[in-house]
Amino acid sequence: MKDFGSSFSDRHGYHGDEREITIREDAPEEIRAGVLMLGYAAGIGPGGLRATICEVLLKRPNPGNWSPSNIESEVSRLIDDAPWYNVYDIAERLHGEIRKEDYAGTKQVEFERRLNQLFREHGVGWQMENGSIIARGSEAFTIASKEAVVTMRDAGKVTAATEIHEALTDISRRPKADVTGAIQHAMAALECVAREIDGSKDTLGKIIPRLTLPAPLDGALHRLWGFASEQGRHIQEGREPRFEEAELVVTVASAVSVYLLRGAALTGRG
Repeated sequence: MKDFGSSFSDRHGYHGDEREITIREDAPEEIRAGVLMLGYAAGIGPGGLRATICEVLLKRPNPGNWSPSNIESEVSRLIDDAPWYNVYDIAERLHGEIRKEDYAGTKQVEFERRLNQLFREHGVGWQMENGSIIARGSEAFTIASKEAVVTMRDAGKVTAATEIHEALTDISRRPKADVTGAIQHAMAALECVAREIDGSKDTLGKIIPRLTLPAPLDGALHRLWGFASEQGRHIQEGREPRFEEAELVVTVASAVSVYLLRGAALTGRG
């Protein structure tokens, strides 16, 4: 079997353009086929793929299919007919199967890398991270949320870091993201950070004027808090927040938390 990294495009750094995210609650044919191809490339044979897929789908393998070619056809039909969210479950399970025999740790890394490349090239709003499929947002969303968790943990703000982690978990739920939960947890993380810096138990709305944020950031943050309070805690009938709105709240809450923690570290207030 040819090694993952030996192709012309890998050696010379060529890859398809990253498309704007347009796919979240779907698994197009290209993604279904790609998951299978990456499984085969990692050394999982038709029988292993069928066993994994059937386990995810809770289906009994066809006992009449025993030759490799027939099993391959069965595998293709299974993944073609699977609900979209199960395709991502299958990708996660395949990563776990690869890990069992991948003592060098190279195959699982390449499986993840190439799967994420496939997602980017087809505008899929998911990504694999350490074997788990999570929501993929804008570049700002990815950087801000990751940096927030690291900064919070480094600063000893474990509760705030946990809240951001929960926000990312909620926004990554399948088949439907918990956008309300993501908003709640993101703002709870920011409120935790603000309370630590302010030394009070007040709500974020009361603390914001005391954070000495430069204008107009202070006003923008207060409006974000108002929006999150309305949409995250008091959902209006027929007005559920959109994914993009939750993504924006998580991004801004994460970025502001990092800003506050770094400022506190410089002044000794954290």
